[in-house]
Amino acid sequence: MSISFFWSRAFLTNRFMLWLFFWCNLVGTIYGYMWYGEQMEYTIANYAIWQVIFVPDSPTASLFFTIAILFLLYPPKSQALKGFSLLMESLAVVTSVKYGIWAVSIIFAGAAQGDHLVWQDWMLVASHLTMAIEALLFVRFFRFGAIMVIPAAAWTFLNDIVDYTYGVYPWLPDELRDDILNVQNFTLGLTAFSVLLAWLVLRMTKRKTI
Repeated sequence: MSISFFWSRAFLTNRFMLWLFFWCNLVGTIYGYMWYGEQMEYTIANYAIWQVIFVPDSPTASLFFTIAILFLLYPPKSQALKGFSLLMESLAVVTSVKYGIWAVSIIFAGAAQGDHLVWQDWMLVASHLTMAIEALLFVRFFRFGAIMVIPAAAWTFLNDIVDYTYGVYPWLPDELRDDILNVQNFTLGLTAFSVLLAWLVLRMTKRKTI
């Protein structure tokens, strides 16, 4: 058996694997929202309540991917649900790549400036790298086209703008608190990179524009 079988359509999209991806991402999403629980409570208490939506970046990306996998398991029948599924797919790819890379980069940037990494940090590195990798693996099997990258880009850039305009970005290691401008610029650049990568992958796989 060739090693390429393990990232083939036959392997990744059989129902056992799809259910495995679904439950792993659902559990990760729930854990992620719990991880952000303290910051979400702080945001509700000290900021406009609508801003809390933009706090748990990675869990929301994982939620998009979980929903996208569910639509692979149960393809939508109505036009409204089909449109919603395409939006979830595009959001899943752009945000999973963006926040997967972002979290790992921030962890190691903090470590480079003296932050001591503990086992939770390594767990976050592994889980966030997995987010980015699985999004790139599954983009081949999703049905969204290049046009749907636009709302995904709009949402992700809006998230960045709200985060760094109102100060509701994910809490950073203490070592990076004097580097907020650099983190902001990196975050915006990473959003642009993730959007471009999604578009390029779609072009490479010759998907039809919808």
